[in-house]
Amino acid sequence: MRTISWISLLVSFMVNAVLFGVGLVTVLMIPALQDQLPWAIVVVVVFSFALSPFISRRIAPHLRLRHHREDR
Repeated sequence: MRTISWISLLVSFMVNAVLFGVGLVTVLMIPALQDQLPWAIVVVVVFSFALSPFISRRIAPHLRLRHHREDR
């Protein structure tokens, strides 16, 4: 695997956790969704898994060492 793929994989776990946490807190805070809470949580899980690879693929190139300046 290429280095960017490894970085993307590691970042994907963190992005997934953040998306899941934000989505779950949002679902739990909306009173209108209390009746459909089991389905809403499933939707949050599916969306967090579906979106995390795309978001992490955008973040990963910026975490490469060659993007940091040496004068710092």
